[in-house]
Amino acid sequence: MGIFAAVGVLLPFPYYYWLWTNPQAWVNLCGKDKDPSKVMAYVSHFLKLLQFISLFSVSTLAWPPPLYFWPLFGFGQFLNFSLIAIPLVLFMLNLMLIFGYLYRDTRYPEVYQLLGEAGTYYGVRFGKNVPWVTEFPFGVIRDPQYVGSVMSLFACLSWVPFHYILLWTLGYVFIIHMESKEDPATRAKPVS
Repeated sequence: MGIFAAVGVLLPFPYYYWLWTNPQAWVNLCGKDKDPSKVMAYVSHFLKLLQFISLFSVSTLAWPPPLYFWPLFGFGQFLNFSLIAIPLVLFMLNLMLIFGYLYRDTRYPEVYQLLGEAGTYYGVRFGKNVPWVTEFPFGVIRDPQYVGSVMSLFACLSWVPFHYILLWTLGYVFIIHMESKEDPATRAKPVS
């Protein structure tokens, strides 16, 4: 296993852990002029890019993908994308297949549409009031954003060595477990 690729695949998870366990420090670091969820989103996208580059560096691309790719990747993306964005998803899927690059954070993810930026990027932990969402897929599947991501990763098994997919998946399992144990008393207070 390439150590740099493994570190790259795991790169975002210590950041998410630190934010989850130290929300007040993040809010203070951002100050009152910057939205901590928005800043988190920017840093997360950069780390996600490094994560994808790491995964791509150990990939062996071949065409056509195996038959299991389509249902796993399709349903995995469906959990993250809105039906309104299906044409965009199809366009992005074609680009991904052409360039062999798995890019999951487009403008119209289902999770982002339902939760908004504050709900997607730990707004509750940063002292924001984020309403509880029960619409599909949240009312049916627990942690649909992570389930969809894992399904999409496993769809790429023919291109990416299993141990990298497993590492990334274990990162998601760790985050799911961490987020399920939230103590509301540890939430940040807004900077005044």
